[in-house]
Amino acid sequence: MALEITASLYEEITTHLRDTYPKEGAGLLLGHETEAGKKAMRIVTLENKFAPTQQHHRYLITAEDMLAGETAADDEGMEILGVYHSHPDHPAEPSSFDHANALPWYSYLIVSVQNQHPDTVRCWRLSNDRSRFSEEDLVIQA
Repeated sequence: MALEITASLYEEITTHLRDTYPKEGAGLLLGHETEAGKKAMRIVTLENKFAPTQQHHRYLITAEDMLAGETAADDEGMEILGVYHSHPDHPAEPSSFDHANALPWYSYLIVSVQNQHPDTVRCWRLSNDRSRFSEEDLVIQA
């Protein structure tokens, strides 16, 4: 399965994550599941609700954030496809914290932000038995 996003949507994501640096930034990916995978059409940027002293390596999306994302998706005939977030000055790979807090089915788009500049981007999906992440193909359309 692949996650497809447009270049302009990717620019919105990286702008948000660059602006939150050196803290982790996060948001929701909204769109549609297709035969080929998932197609993200819109993002919902979120405020990191984790304790301020820990935001450089943690993010928190609350139940209220998820409800707002569900409402936005429903209003536009879409669904939440996953979560995007940054890893400031760290690789674009799921951390143990990410693993403990992730849900199967969702795509997790992680952007490594190095010195306030978006660098590597990778997409991950947690297995149904929650044992491991597998990398998903990411397609950024021009």
